[in-house]
Amino acid sequence: MFQGENLTNLRMMHGYSRKQLSDMLNITEQAVWQYENNYTSPKMQIVNDLKHIFHVKSKYFYKKDALKSTKSQLNIDMMNIAYRSKEINLMSKTQSEAKHMEFLDRFVDYLSNKISYPTQKIIQLRNRIIDYLNTADDDRPGQITAAAKLARKELGLDETTNSNLMFLAEKSGIFIFEKAIGEEIDAYSLWTKQDRPFIILGNLKRSAVRRNFDIAHEIGHLLLHYRVEFTNLDRKEYKAIENEANLFAGAFLLPEHILQEEFETIARPTNPDAYADLKKKWLVSIQVLGYQALRSGILDSKKHRNFYAALHRKGYLKQEPLDEILPIQKPQKIKSIIDYAVKEGIIDIQRMMDNDWMADLGFFYQLTGIEESFFSPYLKKEQDFELAEIAEIALH
Repeated sequence: MFQGENLTNLRMMHGYSRKQLSDMLNITEQAVWQYENNYTSPKMQIVNDLKHIFHVKSKYFYKKDALKSTKSQLNIDMMNIAYRSKEINLMSKTQSEAKHMEFLDRFVDYLSNKISYPTQKIIQLRNRIIDYLNTADDDRPGQITAAAKLARKELGLDETTNSNLMFLAEKSGIFIFEKAIGEEIDAYSLWTKQDRPFIILGNLKRSAVRRNFDIAHEIGHLLLHYRVEFTNLDRKEYKAIENEANLFAGAFLLPEHILQEEFETIARPTNPDAYADLKKKWLVSIQVLGYQALRSGILDSKKHRNFYAALHRKGYLKQEPLDEILPIQKPQKIKSIIDYAVKEGIIDIQRMMDNDWMADLGFFYQLTGIEESFFSPYLKKEQDFELAEIAEIALH
């Protein structure tokens, strides 16, 4: 029997409305609604089209999918998704990302059931920072700066570089993935109800320094804004929360006590090009370096306005020097876990695709951002049910 909820889950995960999906299938929107609510079952040709659209096996639509067989749908609260974006996002976009996170959380569960992880340092750090914020007498900016300093120390970042930020963030217990989120969203993060931290990074035209700031910004949300209901914030509240994460990211990436001496060696602090060496060393944008120079007192307000005007005049607000040269860090944690599990015989990738998830390589790329070529060496000859076999399943 056709499982309409499976279709709904896939459609929402991909961010398609019923109208958009009906246009792809050349059928009515009402027909899609009927399929999803089990009023009618689609013909085999429609099932075949759905299979190719969503990169799943045909049998996916006739058995319990990954979400229906677990409690992952109860583990994600879309109100807790923290976006790095200039605008509060539409509810439909938030719902789509929440559904994506349900699948992704289920995938991490799938691996976790087979492999034990060490205690998550990020949870211990979060709890320490929450205790500090609840008792500190400093003003809020001072609290955030102190939290960033503590986080840098506890995560183990070297005091002279940020080159290993991605690795240390993943090592701390954060699960980091890439996804084509869209042009308006740089990244987002959330804690699941079972205290699993995720950071989702956009993969559109990002430079190494912007990626580092995105990671630091989302770490700020994870540590400072635990259980904040982001979807209930008004624009003023949302902007204040984003500014806090930005302040955290700047202080986290550029420790003030170290940078003070380095800034003082800059001969022309209003010239953006004078910060190129520091950008290369710290893997932080010239724009952020200028802002930290303002906070450190190296630039006063007038000089910072001149600095920012020069950024605009040189076109550096769109692309800075070294952006095309500095290598972009990519998430490696899940790749390493999968590689270990396969080599140890804990996971069979072909079985995972065919039986456990009933999906093709394109599905896992859409889900995890891991390129298909990573999985290919682990695969046997790809198989799927023929339409005749699906018809037999449907009859039962």
